[in-house]
Amino acid sequence: MAEEKLNLLADFPAISTKEWKEKIVTDLKGADFDKKLVWRTPEGFNVQPFYRQEDLKGLKTTVSAPGQFPYVRGTKEDSNEWAIRQNICACDNARKANKKALEVLNKGITSLGFCLDAEKLNYRFIKNLLQDIDARAITINFSICACHAPELASILVRYYGRMGYDMKSVYGSINVDPIKSMLLKGKDMSREQATEKLVATVKAAKRLVNYRVVGVNSVIINNSGAYCAQELAYALAWGAEYMTMMTEAGVANYEAARNIRFNMGIGGNYFMEIAKFRAARLLWAKIVEAYKAPAFTAALKEAAKMNVSAETSRFNMTIFDAYVNLLRTQTETMSAALAGVDEITVTPFDITFEKPTDFAERIARNQQLMLKEEAHFDKVVDPAAGSYYLENLTNSIATEAWKQFLAIQEQGGMFEMVKAGKVQEAVVANLKARLGDVAKRKEVLLGSNQFPNFTETAAKKIKANAGACSSICNCKDKKEQSCGCGDACEKTAIPTLPVARAAEEFETLRLTTEGAKRQPVAFMLTIGNLAMRIARAQFSCNFLACAGYKVIDNNGFKTVADGIKAAKKAKADIIVLCSSDDEYATYAPEAWKILQKEAAKAPEKQHPMFIVAGAPACMDDLQKLGIENFIHVRVNVLDTLRKFNQQLLNK
Repeated sequence: MAEEKLNLLADFPAISTKEWKEKIVTDLKGADFDKKLVWRTPEGFNVQPFYRQEDLKGLKTTVSAPGQFPYVRGTKEDSNEWAIRQNICACDNARKANKKALEVLNKGITSLGFCLDAEKLNYRFIKNLLQDIDARAITINFSICACHAPELASILVRYYGRMGYDMKSVYGSINVDPIKSMLLKGKDMSREQATEKLVATVKAAKRLVNYRVVGVNSVIINNSGAYCAQELAYALAWGAEYMTMMTEAGVANYEAARNIRFNMGIGGNYFMEIAKFRAARLLWAKIVEAYKAPAFTAALKEAAKMNVSAETSRFNMTIFDAYVNLLRTQTETMSAALAGVDEITVTPFDITFEKPTDFAERIARNQQLMLKEEAHFDKVVDPAAGSYYLENLTNSIATEAWKQFLAIQEQGGMFEMVKAGKVQEAVVANLKARLGDVAKRKEVLLGSNQFPNFTETAAKKIKANAGACSSICNCKDKKEQSCGCGDACEKTAIPTLPVARAAEEFETLRLTTEGAKRQPVAFMLTIGNLAMRIARAQFSCNFLACAGYKVIDNNGFKTVADGIKAAKKAKADIIVLCSSDDEYATYAPEAWKILQKEAAKAPEKQHPMFIVAGAPACMDDLQKLGIENFIHVRVNVLDTLRKFNQQLLNK
């Protein structure tokens, strides 16, 4: 007799979405469902607190399989393999860069990125740079001025030929990107000049059939604080611009598409970034399909596979508590790996304050190796597939990015918007809003605007060469500012993208405190209700330590007078009253009266600043007495600390 199949769910009735929501609303006890649980993303769409199978109906993201057009589930069919990249500055010395390359190739690296100085480019330089490196075994990427990219391509063809390589066996990129030069350096060029650079490089690299020589470097927009949908929209418009430029100049559609590589940033929103890369492949495939006239050939469909080199963001990296950068880059790397990108560069954790050390570079490599060798992220294709949440997130980001993409096209396309400064304006507006959120702690950066390391100092570790050389080559050498060509592209007449990090304003504040003659001391006058005084003391310590103040917490005082006496003994510059809202009506006036009396007795001396921790109902009454300083969750932390610094450090 055949065994009966057990249905463990048979005894449980199906629960509808309506019933689930009714139960949640009941548990909310009158609170508004949408206001309490529905998240409005910075991208401009809502995220529900739960999703069900029915939410997958009608989504285009679930139709195709891995490796099949439109590639939302990835361009690979049987694995999730990606290249582990490390960038090396070769601007000064080819042999030195070669030595380092050979070292890191024995430590797990499978993709090299070389930043080149155009003035030193010649066959001998490339030969020395690539000596003993088997170009068939790894991916080799180059970053150089667009004017010299055709020359580089010709040298590579010559070098690989002399090495006896089959040209189909070498993989890499050259990263010609006129729009990047406009955005980063303000170089003003015509559309014709930009097209000429692209086409000349594509023709010179024609024999390098597995080289992608045209770069879309939206990572620079990511590093200026862009959110997922904004970066994606610009990346798509960027790529479409280059497709149009090349095809109008006579380059075959499939050849134009297969030469484009997207160098994108990876932000800190874990699931959002997974969805971004999935949506990117879907939308880019659809854009390439639009160039199918007279037919959508197999070659064009293959070329529609988006090639993505992803780089962890610098925007959310910090100087203080820098080891937290390792946690940020690890989750970012996980996002990109799970999303199925082709290559990942992990930014070393110390790049914000020094040229990355060997230790930091080793950790950056190992972050990826761990995901492969220990977590097996390279074994499963598109693990996000079928997730109700991620499929809906992919669809939402695709919808929002496409809306922004169409708006860019309506305004003349990416090139014209960059020339007019409109892209720069939009990025700056987003950056200001985001820095405002950081200032108010709506966006949290651990160690900088929340839960800082109270005793850390950083001024001595900051080196002048911090941040030099990334995959897009932002060398601070004067030669990087000019390609030496002397043509019209040397003119710098358009706005550039802002270079910023989310934590910079807090870091500047804290470094100012660190450089002062004396570190301000903040004393917690804890009194009254036990739970409230502990909670508010902890809040206040974290708040004030973000400015680099020394904080002194206390278990509690029996009287306000005892607390003030202890604060004076500790030579406090700030006294923070920590109690409950109800008790502030009594304790705050009492403390203020004592402090005012002492100030009147010795007006020539410096007296402590008085702060109330919280926003009690009696705040108006306290302000009428002359109490000005209140710290609570609704204040702008950065502006408040700046005000405190101005008063404390200028005495």
